[in-house]
Amino acid sequence: MPMTFAFDNSFHRTMEGFYAPAEAAPPPAPELLAFNRPLAEKLGLTLDASDEDLARLFSGGELPEGANPLAQAYAGHQFGHFSPQLGDGRALLLGEVVAPDGARFDIQLKGSGPTPFSRNGDGKAAVGPVLREYLVSEAMAAMDVPTTRSLAAVATGERVQRERAHPGAVLTRIAASHIRVGTFQFFAAHFGAEHLKQLADYSIERHFPDLADAPNPPLALLERVVALQCDLVARWLGIGFIHGVMNTDNVAISGETIDYGPCAFMDRFAAETVFSSIDANGRYSYARQPQIMHWNMARFAEALLPAIHAADEGGVEEAKAVVARIPDLFRTAWLARMRAKLGLEEAFEGEGALVDALFAELERHAVDFTGFFRALASLLRGDGGPLAALLPEPDAMAPWIADWWAAIEREGADPVARAGAMDAINPLYIPRNHLVEAALEAAEGGDMAPWFALLEVVQSPFVEREAWGDYAKPAPADSGPYITYCGT
Repeated sequence: MPMTFAFDNSFHRTMEGFYAPAEAAPPPAPELLAFNRPLAEKLGLTLDASDEDLARLFSGGELPEGANPLAQAYAGHQFGHFSPQLGDGRALLLGEVVAPDGARFDIQLKGSGPTPFSRNGDGKAAVGPVLREYLVSEAMAAMDVPTTRSLAAVATGERVQRERAHPGAVLTRIAASHIRVGTFQFFAAHFGAEHLKQLADYSIERHFPDLADAPNPPLALLERVVALQCDLVARWLGIGFIHGVMNTDNVAISGETIDYGPCAFMDRFAAETVFSSIDANGRYSYARQPQIMHWNMARFAEALLPAIHAADEGGVEEAKAVVARIPDLFRTAWLARMRAKLGLEEAFEGEGALVDALFAELERHAVDFTGFFRALASLLRGDGGPLAALLPEPDAMAPWIADWWAAIEREGADPVARAGAMDAINPLYIPRNHLVEAALEAAEGGDMAPWFALLEVVQSPFVEREAWGDYAKPAPADSGPYITYCGT
């Protein structure tokens, strides 16, 4: 094998009964579409393989030495309805590698064929969803949003049937782990406290070893995961990201964004924006994501309760208190994120009102969300042109601008320095939906050039480049409603 992996497959070794052995379906004609060499280097993988070798390896056509392929078991609430058994129906965990810096990562094939959890599905993936996840997950990583990563995309040489036949593909996904809220729900529903304790102990050892000596480790795990999810969703809202399918089986306990199905980024701001074709009632709209995160964490607490109770009977009431604090915890994380986006460093009385008023103004004037924060930074440099170009009339947000400017002045910092700090956190380039669709359409037709061009842009989201001017523009005004699909 021309590529070697430092496999140390702890989940396979120590968590028997939490997964089912599985194998990939050999693809007829694998062809490498994209390979993330910087990520491979971070993982400590050797890089002397040919494209043909990589295509076989990352499509399931050939297993690397030391792999223990498996499909993980999990359940989940899907759009609020509990499904007691889901599991990896089209994903195969090859194993875990330990990177040179000591960090542990799962290597998973997504779209490699049916598993014992496929429920009559084909277990395959189409090239469009595979390239979407690769593109968006790498953009999120560049914007400092915790996320799974994409190592490779391989065309399989076959067609998969969805609403029509599409070229098939396999994504290689990298994650701190693939343990989800739904993993705990599965074992809570079917087995009980001993299995939950085993899963909690493994999760703590792998992700949060500092919690091992806590008085009630499962309760400490709940608190840590809640904190991570509050921070994650605050980061999503800060870049106008809409996950689209925040089911509990799509919530990783590591705090990483996982499963980029019907996700998208907002252009003109509207709090109730929904892009997913299957979210008819707006459950997972932009503005409801904090509420759904709270709901998901309540389900996580419910699943953990037997293990929490076994450690300490009084822990159940403490778990309820953790869940009750989530709105305040999220609000704290959200205001901290917004202070940074607005060039402010210190908490102050009235900051919540300032932020709430801003979003009311953005909604009232349908302002481009990403462009607005960069335009504010330009205003600090004395250039009002970018903001004027975004607003329907020059005085549209004048009172709010005056309040924000007063907050900047109260801190006494150099406005130009603050503008630089804002540009370092507010992206100029995101995966604009119309650009993503154009790139995916071209890729499905065999032309990967637009996709690679867009990938290069979104991997450098903060520093303006003259040649990339079109990538910073919102969708044309006459664009129709944007709709995304799950890909299954």
